[in-house]
Amino acid sequence: MPEVNDVDPGGPSSSPIVAFFDVDNTLMRGTSLFHLGIEAWREGVIGPRDILPFAWHQMRFIAKGENDAHLSSARERALELIGGHSPDEIEALAEQIWETRIRPRLWPETVGIAQEHLAKGHEVWLISATPIEVGRLMARRLGLTGALGTVVEREDGIYTGKLVGHVLHGEQKAVAARELTGRIGARLEDCWAYSDSRNDIPLLSLVGNRVVVNPDVPLRLHAAKHDWPVLQLKPASIREAQRRVKREARAVRKDARRTDPGGGPDTKKRRTP
Repeated sequence: MPEVNDVDPGGPSSSPIVAFFDVDNTLMRGTSLFHLGIEAWREGVIGPRDILPFAWHQMRFIAKGENDAHLSSARERALELIGGHSPDEIEALAEQIWETRIRPRLWPETVGIAQEHLAKGHEVWLISATPIEVGRLMARRLGLTGALGTVVEREDGIYTGKLVGHVLHGEQKAVAARELTGRIGARLEDCWAYSDSRNDIPLLSLVGNRVVVNPDVPLRLHAAKHDWPVLQLKPASIREAQRRVKREARAVRKDARRTDPGGGPDTKKRRTP
């Protein structure tokens, strides 16, 4: 017998469904940019004085969450780190921080919810202001569909330190999500988004199903006002979130699943976890 709170999402969807996951403080504790900076310092890519802004950003982010001033500072540090280096160098740094710094800090609870979406046939995309190289590495290692992230210009095979477009933050995340769903033919009302930050309210508002994860104070207040589900990383809350995906998320017909993101930011095929 169905549970009282069960919602019939209808039959399997004939179009793709996307679940978007923010990275910092949603999928992992702290900020991925900090760990990229630490590894760059250890490898001699940047000097000791350069690592201090990364350390400050990490401590402030964990204690207080995002704000625009700290994001701007972190963005400048990231551009300085990447500028003058090759994609192979930055990808090697991303590989190193995955093993030593990111994987141990993943929230297994939100990773588990991402796996529930994959089981439904959904595409799962990371969406973060972190450099795209880090996001793509995380998506590949977790068996997700792909990643949207901040892109830095290349010239003659070397990063210039200039942005291609905008930092993927705030309203820009909503723009990127709308472009992706439009390109693959997904209906926004069937899609999902997970984030901890008030800066992602445009993204959360865009989709039909939004979940706030360990929210900062402004997002917690906004969620309460709009009756959005709030996920605290506690066993009971996690179990309810997993049940909600199983219960309310529409499955995707096998013939509607894509095997290649086709022209998106990450063109690698999704791996089975």
